Amino acid sequence: MRFRLLRRRFFNPSSPRLAVRSHMPWPLRWAAIALVFGLCAAIGLWAFEFGKAIAGIDGDVKEELQKARTEITLLQNQLAAAITAREKAQSVADTASTVVTTEKAASEGLAAQNKLLEAEIRQLKDDLGFFERLVPATSADGVSVRALQAEVQGGRQLKWQVLLTQSAKNAPDFSGQLEVSFAGTQNGKPWSGILPGGARELKFRQYGRSEGVFEGPEQTVIKTVSVKVLEGKQVKAVQSTKV
Repeated sequence: MRFRLLRRRFFNPSSPRLAVRSHMPWPLRWAAIALVFGLCAAIGLWAFEFGKAIAGIDGDVKEELQKARTEITLLQNQLAAAITAREKAQSVADTASTVVTTEKAASEGLAAQNKLLEAEIRQLKDDLGFFERLVPATSADGVSVRALQAEVQGGRQLKWQVLLTQSAKNAPDFSGQLEVSFAGTQNGKPWSGILPGGARELKFRQYGRSEGVFEGPEQTVIKTVSVKVLEGKQVKAVQSTKV
């Protein structure tokens, strides 16, 4: 009997269904759920921050950041010092380059002056040797050949010099010609020659000087140089010297 009553009660489709309803309204329920979640989030954040504090993560990060800032500042100072040193070195290099250029120009100028001085010294030596070889006058007409010098240079070239003077004081200007002739051998036979341009014009008062370079023909050996001073067709002085 009881079984029938139970079966009829629980398994009879026509019997009314039982619904269990909560006495708490849905807005309060959602508010409670939100409060629980917020509390859980706050607890989790607190735990996370507490864990970092315990582990010392924040301190390490701050310390590393401070070290990085210090290193950056140090590197910036070193860079500024390096730039300043480079600018000073560049300035010194520019100054040194200017000094080197100036010294090079001065050295080149001194070298050119030395060459000129050497040429003048050679000329003075030639003049000194020329005057040291002065010989007595060969003419009593006032015009004299005071010195005649000849020197072979470079094989067939012959450099000659002659010094002429007027013995009288306050003598008038002398105008005439100078003939220079050469004698020697060519291929073992007698040979003679004169300057290519012929006689040279002379004009001097107290003393006069004439010089030149003569190049003889091939296979020629010059042994004697002679000079002759002419005034018109009149011979004023003659002088010869051996080479």
